[in-house]
Amino acid sequence: METLLSALADPARWRLVSLLAERPRSVGVLAQLAEARQPQTTKHLQTLERAGIVTSQRTGQRRIYALRPNALRDLAVALSRLADAADQADGPGATHERYGLNVQAERLAADAPGWADGRSFRFLRSLTARPEPVWRHLTETSLLAHWWTPDGLRVSELVFEARPGGRIVHEYRDAEDADDSDPVAGRAEGTVDEVRPGERLTYRLSPLLPDGGPAFTAHVEMDLRPTDTGTDLDVHWRITDSTVDSADFIAGIEIGFGQSLDKLAAALDADAHDTVGASRRTTKTAHTERQDGQS
Repeated sequence: METLLSALADPARWRLVSLLAERPRSVGVLAQLAEARQPQTTKHLQTLERAGIVTSQRTGQRRIYALRPNALRDLAVALSRLADAADQADGPGATHERYGLNVQAERLAADAPGWADGRSFRFLRSLTARPEPVWRHLTETSLLAHWWTPDGLRVSELVFEARPGGRIVHEYRDAEDADDSDPVAGRAEGTVDEVRPGERLTYRLSPLLPDGGPAFTAHVEMDLRPTDTGTDLDVHWRITDSTVDSADFIAGIEIGFGQSLDKLAAALDADAHDTVGASRRTTKTAHTERQDGQS
């Protein structure tokens, strides 16, 4: 595929392909129609032939070139697959586009300090886990690190002291930045305010601008309510101290934290599945041991 793309990348060769799509033609005629010298045209056609895009045969003193449509169809199929992958309704490309629209709107609104103060965001999730494991995922750094970033990012530094006055540090990088050579994608610092294990957690968190100053302060309240099937998690964000430069951060709250909560739900589901599997294996082992003892 790389050879095919390289051959088609040259405008002169693309012109020859366009001419051959109409009908087979000789080198001399192609050179005239392309307004090029015949030796150059011959070299371009040889490149296209090596790439499998055209074929040729000698007829008397003339060499006639014809287009091989299957090569272009294979390329079209490959390009169509790429386009479909990027065009998924709820895929990364669509999310990126939605974030871009949010950024444009928020930048227009960010006309003075305090422009977003009082803005709020609410997130509700019905989780298939009891309040205790949910609480652990909300407060233990080893578990937080598995879900507390939007898609495509990973935690690179995390401090979460689950006590009133406790310190919070949340730094994240691109998930594919294996050696930390790419710039940090984001960093936030804050303080824990209220801790009622299994029931309620509140904290303040400020994303940092490139100069190290706070973009805004997010006042986050998390309430856990047990249900017959698990736990309802009710999260409320409220914005204060917003700066003009905070627009890009605020534009991503709804999308980014929503993705994080989806990852939390998936992590809890995976833990529950592992727990059920381990319990079944333990029960089966105990049953086998009893049978062995009776035989």
